[in-house]
Amino acid sequence: MKIVIVGCGRVGSSAAELWDRAGHEVIILDESTRAFERLPTSFSGHAVRGDGTDEDVLRRAGIEGADIFLALTEGDNRNVMAAQLAHEAFDVHQVVAKLNDPVRAEAYADLGIATLCRTNLMSDAINTYLGLPAPSRPGVLSPTGSHPGGEHHDLAEMAGAPASPAPTAPVAHPSPFAPAPGGQSRTEA
Repeated sequence: MKIVIVGCGRVGSSAAELWDRAGHEVIILDESTRAFERLPTSFSGHAVRGDGTDEDVLRRAGIEGADIFLALTEGDNRNVMAAQLAHEAFDVHQVVAKLNDPVRAEAYADLGIATLCRTNLMSDAINTYLGLPAPSRPGVLSPTGSHPGGEHHDLAEMAGAPASPAPTAPVAHPSPFAPAPGGQSRTEA
């Protein structure tokens, strides 16, 4: 299998090492060359310095034909952007974005991106250890919908096909860009 990973942190480097050892073709990207120091000297995959949200960088890294794409950086926004690119521009079918915010994880799953919510996974692990009931929010959410917009979806409209009618009722999902509970917003550097 061909696996592309964006983010060579603890999780990304561990996954890259595991799958490389299992004989898969692994490509891992990170903006910091120093991040690749986490990879063992035996790593035989490709470590590419670059921004995983840049279509040209992903193309040069070799994303075409990837079976799996994982966005595992520390930034929710960056992970979602990279995952959308992999799914929409490069037609990767198994795409997962790591998110910290449970509300965003649910919202993006509703938009067609599988999400891995570290907050929910940790909460579930703690409750399991303590013998308490599992929380109501799962740690891994499969895609339940599809992304309705974006340049990669509007090809029929650009070719002159009639546009889909606009929804008559507002969408009931919380905005993934809304401030976190408590009024604090999240930003990336």
